[in-house]
Amino acid sequence: MMASAQSAPSKVLATVLLVEDEVLIRLMAANELRKAGFTVIEAAHAREALSVLRSATPVDVLITDIRMPGPIDGVQLATLARELWPNLKIAIASAYTPQWPAVNVIDAFFGKPYNPDRMIERITELLQGIK
Repeated sequence: MMASAQSAPSKVLATVLLVEDEVLIRLMAANELRKAGFTVIEAAHAREALSVLRSATPVDVLITDIRMPGPIDGVQLATLARELWPNLKIAIASAYTPQWPAVNVIDAFFGKPYNPDRMIERITELLQGIK
């Protein structure tokens, strides 16, 4: 008999919108999330993320970097997303300790460099109530 070990779950857990302007960091994080069974939509900046959120594509979790190019940073994106999509789970990621007054806008914070195991564990915890 063969052992039935799998490296990824057989069903998709949820859809994650990953907003990260650093291409290699985004690719690494997206790859880890996909291996864990998540569908991942990648965006390079806030405007691209807003376009996805406003489309018919369902998104369960938004993970956004704080510092990004363009007129909207990650905190502003998270604040807008919370106002428009109150049930969306939102995480902010940064190499810097967050210093902002709108802490109630987010559900999780991920330090950078990403710890993939912790990120996946925390996202799974966030989704337990909806998935």
